[in-house]
Parts: sequence; structure tokens; C-alpha cells
Amino acid sequence: MTRQELINLINRKKSFLCVGLDSDITKLPECVKSCDDPVFEFNKRIIDATLPYTVAYKPNLAFYESYGISGLLSLKKTMDYLHTKQNECFVIADAKRGDIGNTSKQYAKAFFTKEGDFDFDALTVAPYMGEDSVKPFLEYEGKWVILLALTSNKGSEDFQMFSSKDGERLFEKVLTKSQEWGNEENMMYVCGATKAEKFTQIRRLVPNHFLLVPGVGAQGGSLADVCKYGLNKDCGLLVNSSRGIIFADNSDNFDKVAGEKAKEMQQEMAQYL
Repeated sequence: MTRQELINLINRKKSFLCVGLDSDITKLPECVKSCDDPVFEFNKRIIDATLPYTVAYKPNLAFYESYGISGLLSLKKTMDYLHTKQNECFVIADAKRGDIGNTSKQYAKAFFTKEGDFDFDALTVAPYMGEDSVKPFLEYEGKWVILLALTSNKGSEDFQMFSSKDGERLFEKVLTKSQEWGNEENMMYVCGATKAEKFTQIRRLVPNHFLLVPGVGAQGGSLADVCKYGLNKDCGLLVNSSRGIIFADNSDNFDKVAGEKAKEMQQEMAQYL
């Protein structure tokens, strides 16, 4: 999906909601546990209920890899199903990969090609190892790198806020240096909703790039603050909600409730747009 196609999708749905498919098998409703593939059945019902209000989905790879082959098969089925909704959603692998160049090249093949079985639109990437660890992911036309910049977790203070002698903080260095590798057509940044007050500084450095924003809802981030400081002329935001939508209800009607929660967020987003 190109940048313009993503913008068109946001404008059409009046939404910049990303639903995180952090499908923890221990939290699934009883009504899907007897299915042949409970995780896929859960994901399918969540997707069907939320798709009218959602522009992106973000499976977190840890919740699939932790169950070995069966977990990866659930992810494969989920991706196959999402590919049938091709023009309706943007799909992000939340995998946070990044290694020496030849290893990153294999990771890129795993996530961005049909040979790798998944064919995601985008992948979260850790920038710590620098240019040669990131550029292999940028070689795929129409695919996106989403670099970790300023994350929503408490531990982000340990390194990301480190300031050099000239006052530049590490997350700011990531934003400026990485623009030598990619551009607003193939690179986004992870910026946590719990750090929304920093979005003004972020937008000075990356005024036109998309930001993937986790941390709204269960982690305490404010959608209003994210929009106040982070929206740009093209929207420029994908705001993720995981637990607050997919695990909002544990009854047989879990998907209906998830759809209602997604609709509530979409309606609020429409006002900001």
C-alpha cells in the first residue's frame, strides 16, 4: 500500500485506527476455545467486526511465535484472511527486527514476500544497529519500515531520552539520521501515546511522516493529546489499540463489543479529522 493509498483509506473510513492483534491464547473467550484453531477464529471474528472502522491491523509476533509451529500457522491463516480484504486495511508485523545486514535481508524476505508466507505491508524495526541493519527492509517497493523512535513503555526513559553534549536526545537522533535512509513514502516511526507532549518536537523533525502510536487506552495515553500534537495535513497517524478493543469483552458476543469499541474510537477520530 502506497502512502497515497493509505491516506485515501483514512479519508474514506474517517479513521486512523489500528487494531493490535495481540491474541493471547490464555485470554481468549470460551466460545472459541473448542475451535480447531482458536486464535484464528478469534482474529477472524475481530477483523469482521472492526473492519468498517479500522484502517490497519498489527499482529504482535510474540503472541504467535510463543506457540511454535501452531502459532505461526494461526498467523498465516490470519494473514491469508487479511489479504482477502486487500484494499480495506494496512497490515503491520509488530516484530521489532533489526540485525547485521545479511540477517536483516533474510528478515525482510520473511515478512515482505510470498515466499515468506506472510507478505506484510510494514514491519517494526529496531534502529539501534544503524543504517546497514535497516536498509535491507527498504529495498521492497510498496513496503514500509516503522522505526522505533519514542516508545510508550516506562523503560523508554533508559536510553531514548539520553541527551548528547549538544542537547540532541537519542530519539531525535533516530528521527534525523534515519531520513538519510528512507523517506515519508516508505518509513514511519513508533511514537508512544504516553509521550504525546513530545509530539511537537517530533513533528518539527518529521512533519510529513506517518507515526504509529501505541499506548492509547490500556496504557493510559490520550487520543485527544495525540491528535493535538501529532496530526498533520495528511492525518499522519495510525493510532493503535489492542487490549481495549480485542479483550473488551469475554462473552460469546466478544466480537460485537470489539466492533462497538472500534466504532467509538472511529467516531472520535472523525471529529479530529
